[in-house]
Amino acid sequence: MASSKEYLDFVIEQLSTLDEITYKAMMGEYIIYYQGKIVGGIYDNRFLVKPTKSAKKLMPNAPLELPYEGAKEMLLVDEIEDKDFLNRLLNAMFDELPAPKKKNK
Repeated sequence: MASSKEYLDFVIEQLSTLDEITYKAMMGEYIIYYQGKIVGGIYDNRFLVKPTKSAKKLMPNAPLELPYEGAKEMLLVDEIEDKDFLNRLLNAMFDELPAPKKKNK
């Protein structure tokens, strides 16, 4: 099942207090970037983030879920209504995320 544009718009609005939130559509789902780094994505109308140490600490009871068949597990963000929490979560995760890969020209 593909994610809806309405759910994407809702998540992007919830993240609107952060600088440089972007997304890329990919096979009916959406990859979410924060200042150029991949933080997670929207899969089947679920906001999933990479299971960094900071994310696990802030969401100790968050279930690990598969975004799609064959992918690595990610943490389900239940507190999607709480803009302040989402702000803290992404800022806490930022330093633990890998830098974007350089594109070959």
